[in-house]
Amino acid sequence: MGTLAFIIWTLVIGFIAGLLARAIVPGKDAMGILATILLGIVGSFIGAGIAALLHLTPGSIVALVLTIGGAVIALVIFNAITGRKKARPPTA
Repeated sequence: MGTLAFIIWTLVIGFIAGLLARAIVPGKDAMGILATILLGIVGSFIGAGIAALLHLTPGSIVALVLTIGGAVIALVIFNAITGRKKARPPTA
């Protein structure tokens, strides 16, 4: 895979992982497309690290799920640091 193809693939996977993470974490996120892509890319690194620790094949379904999980972790950490989202108690 060439360098340009790798960059495009990383951006696409990052965008998809970022969108899925934003859909999974409850509440409204006021993030632009660039922040969503960066969130997904950070999630990819987290997921790839976990996949490597578990000796999983890169690109496997489990590794992709870990990428999305990594993006969720990154989004939760981002929200905790910036204070963008506060957990609301359930209403009766």
